[in-house]
Amino acid sequence: MITYKWLPRPAPYLDVWRAMHDYTESRDEQSPDVIWLVEHEPVYTLGQAGKPEHILNSGSIPVVHTNRGGQVTYHGPGQVIAYCLIDLHRAGLFVKEYVALLEDVTIELLTDMGVAGVCLKPGAPGVYVPMADRGGELAKIAALGIKVRHGRAYHGIALNVAMDLSPFLGINPCGYAGLRTVDMATCGVHVSMEQVGEQLAQRLAQGLSAKVAAKSL
Repeated sequence: MITYKWLPRPAPYLDVWRAMHDYTESRDEQSPDVIWLVEHEPVYTLGQAGKPEHILNSGSIPVVHTNRGGQVTYHGPGQVIAYCLIDLHRAGLFVKEYVALLEDVTIELLTDMGVAGVCLKPGAPGVYVPMADRGGELAKIAALGIKVRHGRAYHGIALNVAMDLSPFLGINPCGYAGLRTVDMATCGVHVSMEQVGEQLAQRLAQGLSAKVAAKSL
């Protein structure tokens, strides 16, 4: 059974990152899989292979080099992050199918909550929506990045709910110059952080449990 919990909000990024790392390094075959829900203090995070030139103007927002995959992104108030601490080896999941599950669950949640046209963008991990004011140009609403250590995954997916989007102008989001970012509120969907976070965690837990059950047949 996969459980979830909210961490105190807003949380400093480094504190949560260290806690994820420590849990992953110390866990054994019996350690439970968990999902941590959090809202961070403003921070830019640069992935393991991230290029500093994608940070255009960080201003007063701190930049943290982290060990997840991907380039640079922004975390801040109004964004729900689901950090999934999952033993992929025990679950029998390959990394690609795990990433696909994170994306698919997020798409299903957004669709059910009324965000129209939610989709993937080939070759660009994460979740997107077409913007009518830009002729259907895709804007990113959820960013994804994971780290796998000894078959155990951490980090996860960040979903923009109702946030100040201007800090994204200080970077090339996920390494793409000119990529627009959007949140659920901009798409006309106004829901609480708690509702979105708990729905996301519940659906992720159910989806992962279903995958594990199917693998065991």
